[in-house]
Amino acid sequence: MAQKSKSVDGLTKGIEGLFKKNKVTYARGWGSLTGNPGEVLVTKDDGTTETVVAKNVVLATGSEPATLPGVDVDEETIVTSTGALSLKEVPKRMVVVGGGVIGLELGSVWGRLGSKVTVVEFGKDICPPMDAQMRKTFQRALKKQGFDFKMEKKVTAARKTATGVELTIEPSAGGEATTMEADVVLVATGRRPFTSGLGLDAAGVDTNKLGQVKVDMHTYQTSAPNVFAIGDIVEGPMLAHKAEEEGISCVEQLAGKSGHVNYDVIPSIIYTHPEVAWCGKTEEEVKASGAKYNVGTFPFAANSRARTNDDAEGLVKFVSCADTDKILGAHIVGPNAGELLGECVLAMEYGGSTEDIARTCHGHPTLSEAVKEAALATGGKPIHF
Repeated sequence: MAQKSKSVDGLTKGIEGLFKKNKVTYARGWGSLTGNPGEVLVTKDDGTTETVVAKNVVLATGSEPATLPGVDVDEETIVTSTGALSLKEVPKRMVVVGGGVIGLELGSVWGRLGSKVTVVEFGKDICPPMDAQMRKTFQRALKKQGFDFKMEKKVTAARKTATGVELTIEPSAGGEATTMEADVVLVATGRRPFTSGLGLDAAGVDTNKLGQVKVDMHTYQTSAPNVFAIGDIVEGPMLAHKAEEEGISCVEQLAGKSGHVNYDVIPSIIYTHPEVAWCGKTEEEVKASGAKYNVGTFPFAANSRARTNDDAEGLVKFVSCADTDKILGAHIVGPNAGELLGECVLAMEYGGSTEDIARTCHGHPTLSEAVKEAALATGGKPIHF
């Protein structure tokens, strides 16, 4: 926790340093649109206010954890991702409500530190956007680490006790309720756009039924003149790197230059152990489209670096067009998956094929050789498997 706090503090101060270096005026407080063109009211911690006026305003307020009926969060024993990053000790028993990215990431952290982790998931699958083969590989790895999964179950109540929390759990489709005890409960049932107090109504900024700000997804223009929005408060995956690309594109266009985000090649990463990373379409999505395709896989168990690191869980998978070999999807479960995906994303951005990756020399011994081997396998000729 001390290392985490030191890192966060250093990184945030680094951003403040970049503001100063680039002559960015920094107003610290809660901002809201007043309804007057380009005007933002900033309410500071001491209660005083300041009005900032600009030609253009970009809304980038991110998201907040979604709530769960019957479960009152105190960020100590019943926590969201915020509280789960600040626990004072390792809980002996942790129940994670929700088998999505955030719940599995933080469950993986505390599981590796010694907590017995149980995941309660409403649906039949964890991480529904994942490729099915990769999802099974991922879930199997977590089970080997001691994760217990209660699928197609829902939490209907949480009661704090002298020793922790008592949860009431029912089948998702309805049925007999059961109870279970936990020292800490992590509510990870998704996130929602953070737009409260922004003055959207006063400025005439429209939202959709999900609470997202409606924008033109090329220019990021809202329904209000000179007001733009990016990141978690607009449609699309709630990912920091997606928001960063949108921010750059938006401001480039405001400066009279060209800006573009290719939403077909936004990488997704789950920072568990093993890591999970993917980009593009799943095999199921390609199959449902009716397109002819090839699949190539390669296990980390056959990779020299993974074996010598004693970290060889998982595999690399490509899905490519059967006619052109263009990469349609790249999927990795294994060590450093998020880093390894980078060359796949680059290839996909430029319309590359698996043969392009297969013909590229990769250093030995490296984990990236597994990516090359999976690319070779897509053409039916892996070397080491």
